[in-house]
Amino acid sequence: MIVYAIWFAFACFGTAIMMCLWRIITADGVGTRVLALDTMVINTIALLILYGLSLGTEVFFESAMIIAMLGFVSTVAYARFMLRGNIIE
Repeated sequence: MIVYAIWFAFACFGTAIMMCLWRIITADGVGTRVLALDTMVINTIALLILYGLSLGTEVFFESAMIIAMLGFVSTVAYARFMLRGNIIE
């Protein structure tokens, strides 16, 4: 039963990533694209965790943590660039 739930979750998060990609392509403003990229990072983290659950290994949980840290830092850096025009003072 858990196998069907994992496959359903794979399909849902895969669809969510495709919708975020569509939003990145068709967005009008830069802020909307940044928000779609951040949501795409969150969906990628969820897919990595699901893949780790399906294989039964902890390596994918560690890689999900690294991607989460990089996604947060990149979102903050891009928001700072949008507000101030530079990242490093």
